[in-house]
Amino acid sequence: MSSRGSRASNKITDDELDALVLKLRTLLPQLNNGRHGRVSSSTAKVLKETCSYIRRLQKEVDDLSERVAQCLDSMDISSSDVEILTNLLQQ
Repeated sequence: MSSRGSRASNKITDDELDALVLKLRTLLPQLNNGRHGRVSSSTAKVLKETCSYIRRLQKEVDDLSERVAQCLDSMDISSSDVEILTNLLQQ
């Protein structure tokens, strides 16, 4: 019985889902810059664009991490300084 109660509390209403999709839409540059000519996008399109945007951001993070690692390798700094910089960048 308690599992049913917890499952029910995890459900969201259509209005809550619409509000979440609207928030996502405002965070996506490709949907928020007005170049699509229409104000609304389907929920499926917003979710698809969100996943695509997250993948692009992750690739950017990976690329930047690699560039930082290359820069650190080419610098003449102590290993303790490298550790400090690495910890700062991971925050």
